Amino acid sequence: MRKNKNLLGICILAIVGVVLVAADHIDAPSTMGKTADIADFYAFEPTEGSDNTVFVVDLQSNVDPSLAYGSFDENVLTEINIDTDGDLIEDLVIQAIPRNGVMYFFGPVAPSTTGVFGQVMTNNPLGAVTISGATALVETTTSGVSLFAGPRQDAFFFDFGQFNAVISGMAPEGFKVAAEATDTFDGANTMSIVVELPNAMLGTATGKNAFGFDVYKTWVTTNKK
Repeated sequence: MRKNKNLLGICILAIVGVVLVAADHIDAPSTMGKTADIADFYAFEPTEGSDNTVFVVDLQSNVDPSLAYGSFDENVLTEINIDTDGDLIEDLVIQAIPRNGVMYFFGPVAPSTTGVFGQVMTNNPLGAVTISGATALVETTTSGVSLFAGPRQDAFFFDFGQFNAVISGMAPEGFKVAAEATDTFDGANTMSIVVELPNAMLGTATGKNAFGFDVYKTWVTTNKK
């Protein structure tokens, strides 16, 4: 099953031990409001000194919590791409695709093809988890991999009203401090995919950053049939 890879929202240079975030809450009409729309991407170690890495992909921003959740789009494959040699070409992929209320994960594995085309790596299953509703369902495999998929509170904090006031020249005082700012995304959800796995499964890190943490270059793509 081949997919056309739409590069919708990209976070490059995720550092194990330091959280780097890409926020992309406004997308093209063809993807906005759908689970092909990448909102945020996070990569971090769960605790200081941990030998694991957590990847969080938030899709379809501004989901009303009062809505009944159907499911992730079964025509969309989400890929976490990992570059281990610094050439900005994916050496490993972690894939997630839904079927009948279950999110199936594959990898980390070298993709059969790189760039704008992709293929579901069905020979390299990582695990599966029932897509959650209000109660979080987390599946932990015998290899120490933890998986989650479902709606969750949007973690992105942004005062959109003050931002518009600043760029229009109506707020010469600038941006507000956090205690006085309004979180525009408070009360809104995203559809989240979470993978925590041992670093040993990620291969060789690209290098180390100024803080001495191992560095992987990583980004997310959604692949639509």
